[in-house]
Amino acid sequence: MNAAVQANGVSEKPYFSEDGFTLYNADSLELLESMEAEQFDMIFADPPYFLSNDGVTCKNGRMVSVNKGRWDRSQGVLENHEFNLRWLASCQRLLKPNGTIWVSGTQHVIYSIGFAMQSLDFKILNDIAWFKVNPPPNLSCRYFTHGTETIIWAGRTPKTKHTFNYQLMKEENGGKQMKNLWNIMSPRKAEKVHGKHPTQKPIALMRRIVLAATDEGDRILDPFCGSGTTGIAAKTYGREFVGIDQSTEYLDLTIKRYGDIESA
Repeated sequence: MNAAVQANGVSEKPYFSEDGFTLYNADSLELLESMEAEQFDMIFADPPYFLSNDGVTCKNGRMVSVNKGRWDRSQGVLENHEFNLRWLASCQRLLKPNGTIWVSGTQHVIYSIGFAMQSLDFKILNDIAWFKVNPPPNLSCRYFTHGTETIIWAGRTPKTKHTFNYQLMKEENGGKQMKNLWNIMSPRKAEKVHGKHPTQKPIALMRRIVLAATDEGDRILDPFCGSGTTGIAAKTYGREFVGIDQSTEYLDLTIKRYGDIESA
């Protein structure tokens, strides 16, 4: 991709670009629809979960609001689903024929994601149950504690011949086939030294995804890149990365994390 892409007829310059690591400060829907097709080997997406409903949760032993921002507010079931269909269709167009997409979510969004994928004729490969090991307690005591997220892994079409580094995953699992139940703790303090993002993913999770489904030199997109964990994993293991986010605060956080890799 060129240093700039065309979004609504206006040249969209990168917010940051260095050595195959590129960030855009933009509305993901608009930018995705303007980008050149079939350029990514893998996409990881952590879309809005639509759970900012004025409720509370527990963090570090304290009761805190679940609200994360306007971007996470539900617009109603139908509008939420239309949003998911739109960005997933754009991502499907951007994937190479044998490319794959990973999408994470809780019960608030993952069923819409799965149905949208089926509607768009993605090839669903696996659903990963990510067990967080150390989830916050359920304060209402009226439900089971939410200790998992689901990650759907899918190929662009039913004809996709996807990359899966089976032997590496087997080696990392002590010589046994790796199951779709992943026990990985939420991000630790060391991963938040430059700042926090409310839905930050652990580097161990993104490392596994990147190594499982891509090869060195492959190109990875994250359309809701947040604090940039996808990009950090991609860069660390020799992949190119493009990330999009509406928040300059979180893009700046990503750049600081990127700087740690470069100075290591």
